[in-house]
Amino acid sequence: PNDVNLASASAAVLIGFNIRPDETARRLAENEGVDLRFYQVIYEIEDDLRKAMRGMLAPVEREVILGRAEVRQVFKVSRVGTIVGCYVTSGKITRNAKARVIRDAAVAFDGEIESLRRFKDDVREVAEGFECGIQIAKFQDLKEGDIVEAYARSEERRVGKECRSRW
Repeated sequence: PNDVNLASASAAVLIGFNIRPDETARRLAENEGVDLRFYQVIYEIEDDLRKAMRGMLAPVEREVILGRAEVRQVFKVSRVGTIVGCYVTSGKITRNAKARVIRDAAVAFDGEIESLRRFKDDVREVAEGFECGIQIAKFQDLKEGDIVEAYARSEERRVGKECRSRW
């Protein structure tokens, strides 16, 4: 939150490498209009900074956080894999959304939600305050206390002056 306040006062951009913001910092950034950028590969940061310095930063791929769920229980099912019982703490979790597993404030895995269930029924989405079962595609190492963050990507265009002033 302190970093967001400083960035807001100076019209700066916050850059994170292989981390995720907590809920309060993310909401504060949205309210203050602070641009948060997160990277998994260090070279992408370097490329974006070079492009921004030249004023060539074209479309920005924006990430929209759909919701977060806390893993409460882990089930190992033969021939299916690992399924986790979760409680949706904010937003909503949607089937086939992109998802990342966050463990100890670091990204443990980034992939997709393969299966989403409420009781024994397949569902399209589960809202905040409800429990659900989630299976993450190609990831079996889930643990109690992990956070499953569902997100979507959208493209946003920036033009000339705004691009240079925001970077």
